[in-house]
Amino acid sequence: MTNEQYQESIDWLFVQMPNYQIDGQKAYKPGLDNIIRLCDFFGNPQERITCIHIGGTNGKGSSSNMLASVLQEAGYKVGLYNSPHLIDFTERIKVNGKNCSKEFVFDFIQKLKKLPEDIRPSFFEFTTIMAFEYFAQQNVDFAIIEVGLGGRLDSTNIIRPLISAITNVQLDHQNILGSTIEEIAGEKAGIIKKNTPIISGDDNESVKNILIKKAAEENAPFIDATLLQTDFTSDLKGNYQKKNIRVVLTMIEELRKLNVTISEQDVIKGLLNVHQNTGFIGRWFEFSKNPLTICDTAHNQAGLEHVFSQLNSIDKHKHIILGFVNDKKIDEVMALLPENSEFYFAKPSINRGRHPEDYENLLREAKIFYKIFNSVQEAYLSAKERCTHEEMIFIGGSNFVVGEFLEKNLEINE
Repeated sequence: MTNEQYQESIDWLFVQMPNYQIDGQKAYKPGLDNIIRLCDFFGNPQERITCIHIGGTNGKGSSSNMLASVLQEAGYKVGLYNSPHLIDFTERIKVNGKNCSKEFVFDFIQKLKKLPEDIRPSFFEFTTIMAFEYFAQQNVDFAIIEVGLGGRLDSTNIIRPLISAITNVQLDHQNILGSTIEEIAGEKAGIIKKNTPIISGDDNESVKNILIKKAAEENAPFIDATLLQTDFTSDLKGNYQKKNIRVVLTMIEELRKLNVTISEQDVIKGLLNVHQNTGFIGRWFEFSKNPLTICDTAHNQAGLEHVFSQLNSIDKHKHIILGFVNDKKIDEVMALLPENSEFYFAKPSINRGRHPEDYENLLREAKIFYKIFNSVQEAYLSAKERCTHEEMIFIGGSNFVVGEFLEKNLEINE
């Protein structure tokens, strides 16, 4: 297999099964019928792995990577399924921090091309069965599975996990999951399984009540991680990680009750070595110190509130590069923009990317100093040229903006 063959197979995957609606083709397919048939076709690899299921609006990626790091420190072989990827598709499927091989992805896509005509999976359903198969082949001790979208109808919801967690519930993907926090909470609660502990990291009483009710229906122990007081810290430096750490520590306690051996030293080292152990980047990620350059994938109102609040706490003039996809409510973002900043807006280079000219009226109304660019890289190079050593750069607004930035610049920086 050549790199060209690999890229052709990935391109085929995206063309056949795009993530979201493109050119009128709706790729998101709610329901478990497809994934059930797909797993059956491949011999149900999900039944041969021990899973931990993590959902939520924000924080599920950070929480799953922190837990993976702790379990690795404890000596376990850990599979980790996250989405989306930032640079290369293989980031989605890892074992002990190492991306799955391109050869595996290429070979598996060849099998996918031979599926019966009556099985027409979505992109995410294909990547999910790919992860299950890889983890089964690798004979992992634990497979940490991050929910893709929602929970109840998400293709990952076919698994029967040891424990589950819901980090929080916020407004996001309202066009699919519901227009209110309560409706979205009902969808997230769909991952709660019979007799399976569910850990909640949300302190919103209405959300908590919905999760508690669903847990009671399923006879699932409900554990409130927000009650935990802890001084543990992580190398993931966003202020919002404090809440995620509580969820992770509570999951660890539940695993210990199931006779999973994890020492306090494993916890300390695991939380402090997430980058090294799992390769996780993009969450309050310090790209460079001079000038200080931070990127963060927060992309909904709740996530951006946390990130922009932390930016406001830094006493530096800021050069902020932002880009968004089509389904984001830009007016809500405008109300949150940090002070003492100049802004560089760019279109992410994907089909769903929104050109800043489409919302320039909102930029004018915000009365900010801004410029518009055709690409994230153009915006970054302009910001870098203008930024002094006493100032800082921030890149965010979308997973795709951060991914595009890192793909162009990470190797150069290293």
